[in-house]
Amino acid sequence: MTSKEIKISYQEYETLDQLEPKDKELAQAAIEATALAYAPYSKFNVGAAVMFEDGVIVKGANQENAAYPSGICAERTALFYASASRPDKAMAEIAIAAQQNGELVERPVTPCGACRQVMAQYQTKSGIPMKVLLIGAQKIWKFEKVDDLLPLIFDSI
Repeated sequence: MTSKEIKISYQEYETLDQLEPKDKELAQAAIEATALAYAPYSKFNVGAAVMFEDGVIVKGANQENAAYPSGICAERTALFYASASRPDKAMAEIAIAAQQNGELVERPVTPCGACRQVMAQYQTKSGIPMKVLLIGAQKIWKFEKVDDLLPLIFDSI
């Protein structure tokens, strides 16, 4: 037997003003996207913004449905829209933010497993690492690639 270890690294920021201008723009787009959520059941509004290599940004928000689990997360809404609207463009970064009761959540919201796998698929398709920015009111986390959130990505097909 061999024992192995997986390590991840990320940067932590305290405010949006500490981010590089393009990251700050993307973070603000994700925060704005929370207003687009349809979350009458959870009251947990999640917004996501995807930035392509050329700087174009698209947004998505969670969409709930009474016929649970027929809704969809903000991340997948944004990623699927990005892929459908610009299929030949590389997605370089995604930012995710959440609001509850009209306030940005304190800690960064992290994507579910399904969203992480979809992010990984588009990272592979793009051929470049997709950066991930998770936004909270008191902390912001930046990961250099999806692998840091989903080590051992499923890519066996």
